[in-house]
Amino acid sequence: MGLRIEVCREDLTMSRFALSPLWELTSALRLLGTPQPDGGQVFRPWLVRTRSQYRALAREADIEVINTLQPPGWGPDFLAPVPAGLSVTIGDLLGQVASTPPDQARRQAAEALRRQPSADPRVRRILAGDRVAEYVAEVLSAAWKALLAPEWPTLRAILERDVVYRAGQLTSRGWAAALGDLHPDLSWRQGRIELSQWSGDEELGGRGLLFVPSVFVWPKLALSLEPPWPPALVYPARGVAALWERPGRKEHGAALDRLLGPSRAAVLLALDEPASTTQLVAALGQSLGGVGDHLAVLREAGLITRARSGRSVLYRRTPVGDALAAADR
Repeated sequence: MGLRIEVCREDLTMSRFALSPLWELTSALRLLGTPQPDGGQVFRPWLVRTRSQYRALAREADIEVINTLQPPGWGPDFLAPVPAGLSVTIGDLLGQVASTPPDQARRQAAEALRRQPSADPRVRRILAGDRVAEYVAEVLSAAWKALLAPEWPTLRAILERDVVYRAGQLTSRGWAAALGDLHPDLSWRQGRIELSQWSGDEELGGRGLLFVPSVFVWPKLALSLEPPWPPALVYPARGVAALWERPGRKEHGAALDRLLGPSRAAVLLALDEPASTTQLVAALGQSLGGVGDHLAVLREAGLITRARSGRSVLYRRTPVGDALAAADR
């Protein structure tokens, strides 16, 4: 039957998008701590190159505590607070983790331990202590610096591009279009969201829904409806499967490479979705000046156009640019 979430007019007004670097971190740690994770083939390039950093981190920080707090199919709310919006930082979120009331942190840690009866006695003592929230925040801070801080510009670019796409669909075509290809298990029908992997009936009650794109949640969805936190739906960002490969042609001498030059061709091919200069820099690994020069030439040639979206200037391919990219592929 599935889970049906009733959405009223106030919910439509209150719903928004947000990004959470901490949710990406905890999901990445779950992947690294699982011998055969779901979606392992998609993440294999990242997992292969990150395993050594993860092993080094485990020697210096108490990663076992985080792994124990994340049994299969469950995670404590205090480990990843709901983000306030698009500009929240890892420092903001780690501060919230550290300031979790001790009773709340111990109660949620006890539930994690109940689901992991074979947990190490040393870890059990830590999770039952008064400083558990501060301890967890310190471990997460070390994990962020070792694993995701170097990757974050690229990850954030992918997430922001998803938000731009969804917001554009929502503005121009409505909720049905914005949610239509969000996930195979989700659909929009007659004023409600339906999720096939859960069951029951819920209401947002005018609180709206926070949509949070994620790289590492792929291929699943994550849903939080428990007060006092805002209702939140974490979903796979578009383009995750291609994230760990650099856009552009790999073959030497490809037609578009010969026509435009490899770097400029990579910029054109990377614009499958609208993107800002900063997002292209993060995704392609080219310099800011180089990407800017390529965009200027492509625009003069009529292959791309640009338009302002909020604080960003987004570039997108014209029909001619689409034709060239399609022919090259």
